[in-house]
Amino acid sequence: MLPKIIEVKPLQDFILYLHYSNGEIRYINMQPYLDFGIFKELNDIQIFKTVRVVFDTIEWSNGADLDPCFIYKNSMPNIDELMLLSVANI
Repeated sequence: MLPKIIEVKPLQDFILYLHYSNGEIRYINMQPYLDFGIFKELNDIQIFKTVRVVFDTIEWSNGADLDPCFIYKNSMPNIDELMLLSVANI
């Protein structure tokens, strides 16, 4: 069973800081998902910054949300490694 997200913070370059109930800190780069469906609206930084914890996942003011398993699977514990992968995939 996955730990619950207890805190989320938007960072620069569409990266999210995730704090889990087990004390784990992880980061997810949302840029690869901002060209699809409702997530296109998150290109507006003001909407992106509205991210909040709702139940066991995160949600934005426009109604976009993500599956907790998807978030955990696609996030990384090291922001430096995440940034290197992001640059490599450009």
